[in-house]
Amino acid sequence: MTTDMQSFKMPPLVFGGNVFGWTADKKTSFRLLDALMDRGLNYIDSANVYSYWAEGNNGGESETVLGEWMQARKNRDKVIIATKVGSPMGKGSPDLSIPYITEQLDLSLKRLQTDYIDVYYSHKYDDSTPQHETLAVYRNAIKAGKVREIGASNFPLAVMREALKLAEDENLPKYTFIQPEYNLMERDAFEDAYRDFCIENNLSVNSYFTLASGFLTGKYDDAADASGKERERFVKKYFDDRGKAVLKALQQTAKKHGVSQAGISIAWTMAQPGISAPIVSATSESQLKAFDEALKLQLDQEDLQLLDDASRRK
Repeated sequence: MTTDMQSFKMPPLVFGGNVFGWTADKKTSFRLLDALMDRGLNYIDSANVYSYWAEGNNGGESETVLGEWMQARKNRDKVIIATKVGSPMGKGSPDLSIPYITEQLDLSLKRLQTDYIDVYYSHKYDDSTPQHETLAVYRNAIKAGKVREIGASNFPLAVMREALKLAEDENLPKYTFIQPEYNLMERDAFEDAYRDFCIENNLSVNSYFTLASGFLTGKYDDAADASGKERERFVKKYFDDRGKAVLKALQQTAKKHGVSQAGISIAWTMAQPGISAPIVSATSESQLKAFDEALKLQLDQEDLQLLDDASRRK
């Protein structure tokens, strides 16, 4: 599914750049980016806040690594860059005001060592700033050539409806990209009404947490396995009967196809209606094998049914 406004051809997977300068150091990040380009996976997703939460970081680390890599490879014209604004850097609340976006956009461009961003996202809904104000600053950024298209991440459906209506009624830019959390463990927020809305409005959907922070890869057998790991806070909630049923179904399907559970999880997301290209991360080149598996894999009706049954909330 592509939007009528899309200024580039979207690859089937988007790489999640939150790992750059966090769980992947600069050298590893460069190797990952080179390997992705070799596969034609040239869409990289970042944010100004990545990764303020890591010890010694302030935010902006991911964009900085990405900028240094593009500068070293002289390949900006071959890379699709998405980045985000509005999520608080540590303390504070979401901010999508004119002064904040104006300042942060220039800081992102500087770190990325580029003069434009392909897709610029509102990272979190800011209920203290009128949507008209946010869209107006994006209109100025698009006119100035700093931004090509805009997207929204973590926006409630009612807010998205209002934003699209505002754009139409007042000749403001329209959000053409959506980033919801979506995977075998997290389905409720996107499926049904939100998905229907995205399909009806021809919005490109790049879902995040495709591997449920590593849970769906099967690398954790139980909560104790995840203890003390970087992603413990994300995965510990999944070790219940439903989580175990999903892992069992993944294991069975992976065995049938002779691939990894991660490959199956990615392929399942790619096969879902309304999903344009899921966002997936990796911290080593060997983990990209799951990307290769998913890109070649055609899950049959039996596979999809098995995974669907295991992952639906009882």
